[in-house]
Amino acid sequence: MAGVTSRVAEGWRWRGRAGYLRRAQIIIVVAIGIGGSVGAVARFAIAEALPTSSGSFPWSTLLINLTGSAVLGFLLVILSEQFPRGRLARPVLGTGVIGAYTTFSTLEVESLLLLRQHDILTAVVYEGTSVVGGLVVAWVGVVTARLLLRLEHYLARELS
Repeated sequence: MAGVTSRVAEGWRWRGRAGYLRRAQIIIVVAIGIGGSVGAVARFAIAEALPTSSGSFPWSTLLINLTGSAVLGFLLVILSEQFPRGRLARPVLGTGVIGAYTTFSTLEVESLLLLRQHDILTAVVYEGTSVVGGLVVAWVGVVTARLLLRLEHYLARELS
C-alpha cells in the first residue's frame, strides 16, 4: 500500500507541476500578445505616416524592418546579459513587440508587386537592402549594446 500511496503522491506533484507550467505558458503567451499589439500599432502608425503608393519604393517597410532589426540586436544583448533569468522580457519585447513591428511578409508581398509591375531593379534593391541592411543594423545593435555594457561595468568599477 505504501508503494501505491507514493505513486499517487508523485502523480499529484506531477499534475501540480504540469498545471504550474501550463499557467506559466498562458502568462507568457498573453504577455507576448500584449507586446505584439504594441508592435503592430507602431508598425501601422509608421506605415500610415509614410504611405507607399503603388509602384514606388516601399520606404516605410524598409524603415520598419531596419529599425526593428537594430533594436532587436540591441535588446537581445542587453536582456540576455543584464537579465538572464528574466522570463518575460525577451518574449514580450523580442517576439511580441519587435516580432509584430517588423514584417517579413510585407517585404515579400511588396517585392512581388514590384516584380509584377516589371520594376525588377527596384525589387532587387529593396530585397537586398532589406536583407543585407537588416543584418548590418542588427550587428550594429549588438555591438552598441556590448559597448554600453562595457562602459556600464567600467563606471561601476570606477565609482565603487
